[in-house]
Amino acid sequence: MLHTHHIAFGSFWTSAALIVVALLYLRRWVRIRGLNLESVVGWRVASFVLGLLLIWIAMASPLAALDHDMLTAHMVQHLLLMTLAPPLILLGVPMRPLVHGPLQRFLQTIGCPLRSGPMQKLGRALTYPALCWVGAAGTLVVWHIPSMFMLGLRSQTWHGIEQASFLATGLLFWWPVIQSRPIVSKWPESSMLLYLFLATLPCDILSAFLVFCDRVVYPVFLSSPQSFGLSALEDQQCAGALMWTCVTVVYLIAAAIFAARLLSPLRSEEQSILQFEPERSAVRTDPQRMEAV
Repeated sequence: MLHTHHIAFGSFWTSAALIVVALLYLRRWVRIRGLNLESVVGWRVASFVLGLLLIWIAMASPLAALDHDMLTAHMVQHLLLMTLAPPLILLGVPMRPLVHGPLQRFLQTIGCPLRSGPMQKLGRALTYPALCWVGAAGTLVVWHIPSMFMLGLRSQTWHGIEQASFLATGLLFWWPVIQSRPIVSKWPESSMLLYLFLATLPCDILSAFLVFCDRVVYPVFLSSPQSFGLSALEDQQCAGALMWTCVTVVYLIAAAIFAARLLSPLRSEEQSILQFEPERSAVRTDPQRMEAV
């Protein structure tokens, strides 16, 4: 009963926070559209909102009530937060226009100078591809160690930390792929294909272990009700198979899109810059309109 109460309480605040983020994003998008910025188009809005919806499904929908009963439901949460929602959110956010105007002034007021040297160095360090890869892989492995896994199930606080870490490292992992630019990273763009391939290895090892292990790795599910007619071992095998399939398909799609982009004769460094810094060409020509936004 207490667990159900905690879930309902957490779901309410998670839903409220996501709604506020969506409304702020839509409000900002409507204002930016007045500047005729070509990169701030409708599909970006759809991508961002869909990413928020997937986060809501993972953290505040009825699925959240099943994660203590089924490893498969727990795995779906992880995949939504780490593999599916982050790239959709990053695709939907042309970062620089969203931190201009009142938002930029507010952040500067509270002591967060976005363009200061230390902040830029911190941003470059956090988004270095090797660090992003290690962070995502480490988070995946650590939270599936039985003792850490049980800690997340027993404590609502630690469960929230677990989910937040999956989302945060998911965003960091996808950042070099979504906004890959030679001027930001010394890594060549083509290295992102190897980056994606190597990222499948920890998932493949973990999913293979869950599928082919002849015992239940997390004994807590032995006493759980058999949802959908699955035993604890069958549930574990289903979770492992789901992880392997989802990660493989998503990373293959991302690699195919990235390879097509690299081979496209229309691709240029300037187009990549405009994708995430469109104000350089549109806003600077009319700074009064940007200030009005």
